[in-house]
Amino acid sequence: MIINKKTGLLEDCQQVMSPNMDDRPENMRPELLVIHNISLPPGEFGGPYIDQLFCNQLAANEHPYFTGICDLRVSSHLLIRRDGEIIQYVPFHKRAWHAGESSYQGRSRCNDFSIGIELEGSDDTPYEDIQYRQLADMIRLLRENYPDIAKQAITGHCDIAPGRKTDPGESFDWDKLQQLLE
Repeated sequence: MIINKKTGLLEDCQQVMSPNMDDRPENMRPELLVIHNISLPPGEFGGPYIDQLFCNQLAANEHPYFTGICDLRVSSHLLIRRDGEIIQYVPFHKRAWHAGESSYQGRSRCNDFSIGIELEGSDDTPYEDIQYRQLADMIRLLRENYPDIAKQAITGHCDIAPGRKTDPGESFDWDKLQQLLE
């Protein structure tokens, strides 16, 4: 894959542009990668609901769980589905609304300086091998194109919002990801 530096978009990737983004603060560039998980409804994979959530089109009457989240205004830069498909919602040079109230190494407002990557999954369901391979490939590509992202600057949502978030969960194999990155 190739990142178009002018647009901040991946070439040869499905694009579903979310309105839930804005400009990063002046002179702010991506320095951190935040790994998330998402499944809608919780524990169910596939279907259109993640796209709908990130595009403010999730209907409350589709599932009882959706009544509590249909008015959220959230997004992420990327989603890696269970089959390895990558969907981009926000250009990398823009600020996606993925981290919420957060702090990384004493710096608050992680959305300002991070790229959010969602894995279709849940805290307690093992991720697919193809998801790890795609994630490792994306991390390498992002580091090549955004050199401010340091080798150690990869974290889970749970680490930047402890007590509030638990993803990517205990099922995420950090050692496996590290081995793929070596």
